[in-house]
Amino acid sequence: MVNTEIPKHYTASPSSFSGTPHLTINREVTVDLDSHNAFEGPEKLLEVWFSASPTSLPACTATAGLKVVPAEIWKDMLDLVNCKVLSIVESEHVDAYLLSESSMFVFPHKLILKTCGTTTLLCGLPRILEIAGQLAGFPHTTTNRITGSGTAASPYRVFYSRKNFLFPDRQRGPHRSWRDEVKSLDRLFLGGSAYMIGKMNGEHWYLYLTEPNTILTPPATPDRAETETKILDLPSKAATLHHIENVEEQQDETLEVLMTDLDEENAKQFYLEHASTVAEGRYFQRAYKAKKDAQQHLGIIRESCFESLNRQEGQEILRGDYHPQDAVDIFSNTSSENGEFNSSEDEDLFPAELATEGHALGTVVSECSGLSDVYPSSKYPDARVDAYLFTPCGFSANGVIPAPQGPRATHYFTVHVTPEPHCSYASFETNVPSQQTGRETAEIVEQVVSIFKPGRFSVTLFEAKPTFTAADLDYDAAAELLVLERQAAKKSAKTDCIRGYRRAERIVHNLDGYDLVFKYYERWDWDGSAPARLGEMAF
Repeated sequence: MVNTEIPKHYTASPSSFSGTPHLTINREVTVDLDSHNAFEGPEKLLEVWFSASPTSLPACTATAGLKVVPAEIWKDMLDLVNCKVLSIVESEHVDAYLLSESSMFVFPHKLILKTCGTTTLLCGLPRILEIAGQLAGFPHTTTNRITGSGTAASPYRVFYSRKNFLFPDRQRGPHRSWRDEVKSLDRLFLGGSAYMIGKMNGEHWYLYLTEPNTILTPPATPDRAETETKILDLPSKAATLHHIENVEEQQDETLEVLMTDLDEENAKQFYLEHASTVAEGRYFQRAYKAKKDAQQHLGIIRESCFESLNRQEGQEILRGDYHPQDAVDIFSNTSSENGEFNSSEDEDLFPAELATEGHALGTVVSECSGLSDVYPSSKYPDARVDAYLFTPCGFSANGVIPAPQGPRATHYFTVHVTPEPHCSYASFETNVPSQQTGRETAEIVEQVVSIFKPGRFSVTLFEAKPTFTAADLDYDAAAELLVLERQAAKKSAKTDCIRGYRRAERIVHNLDGYDLVFKYYERWDWDGSAPARLGEMAF
């Protein structure tokens, strides 16, 4: 049941309760924010790691790492990306920023930035490197070519990925084509690798990643041959293996479910008008129930009061002559005698927050759609969801998910929805380890897909695994590696069967110690009337 009892002058998100991570709302940005032009749903996703884990920060680094950086500094960086901060959920292990175009997560050792629309995400990357070196204290180098200011931190690893755009011709800056994006990344880092996974003339996914202990491109490096994009269309294994020693990196797991062609009727729940109607119905239903409960209790109160009357008052009641001076109708100011809400004053009781865009309706949608049940509070009592519903439609949410048991850690999930029929799209991303949930990845995927009911969708699972160099491949290590590969294959096979859908494509690849699984699905009754947009072909 949605709790819609929001007091007047409310100043916090409905997802924020006493004793939970602190939430801050940027009200200047949220005023008159409109999503009419948010047509490009598929996001650009950047992960910049400055160390392998929050417990292995360099000695020169601030104790809190990137979390020591003030929010205002990050907001200035996001101006380069062309998006704004709506709200922030601050916790011990991660700060979750809900943006006007998607999300950002700041850990002590890494930053994750995900933006949709025509944002220029890679334009913010040099500034991120500068901030990490100057304010967080990560080891840095002096160079004018990279940042334009003289300082750039050397990252541990960098990952950049995205799905093929719906409207590539409307992108700006370095995002006009995958080739331009690769060039932009190559100007910053040496030894990067670029991949395209999926069909060139269908749904596909791009990935750029660097090796561990990434080396920045030296200032004096002349123009060199650009990184070639490798097309992955068959199961494959990398020729070179290396050992991942850090536990944090071994547990790194990112699941993305990227959905298009959402069911139109089902997508109405992500429109402001529909959500407000639902919230209003629930609000007055709860109010009516509360009134009826009070009336029932009033009968008990009257009986108790009658027992306390003196003899004279009792005789007056029997004669019908008892008229207490202080008798008050407790419902006279809120309802009619028949208990229905039909006065103009009743309409004034409905909170304005439930009739306008913002965090209040975002929470209603999160709970009514079932998103809040993906990681339920019964298992994750400290989890918090920060959601926002846009005008006239569109939805974004960040979830901060502390580990319920075991080592102290905090993970996240993020959801973004563009429900308009001509460009409908929804994404779900999480790094909550499947071992922590006790559920198979296929169960999470199936639950998410049932919420949005897409005509088709793709799944990418990027999972770190311990591997070994050739020198380490003795009998025991080789046997362990074989077991791990079989486990990964078994896990991947379980996601082949998603109820109501057929798997049309499956690609498994090993990339520098990570298992990458890409799968594409179509609904069984999908007629193919809306073929996949090809996107840019030049890379």
